[in-house]
Amino acid sequence: MWIKVVIVLLFIALVVSLFSGYVFLLKDRGSSYRTWNSLSVRLILAALLMGFLIYGVYTGQLGSKAPWDAQLANPTAEPSH
Repeated sequence: MWIKVVIVLLFIALVVSLFSGYVFLLKDRGSSYRTWNSLSVRLILAALLMGFLIYGVYTGQLGSKAPWDAQLANPTAEPSH
């Protein structure tokens, strides 16, 4: 359960960083490095998010309950047409 909370928080932080970078871009007009700093924070957050997603799927804490994935979990089941 904790991994889902971390993923949601990282996603929210990514969106906040995206909008703060946009605001810095409009306000500063190239006179400071706040836009670059926002980009570097966003890249780190995206890498962390991908890492937690991969970890969650690998450990089985995250999964899909989509109907088309049921066949992957049970390959001996007959396909329903």
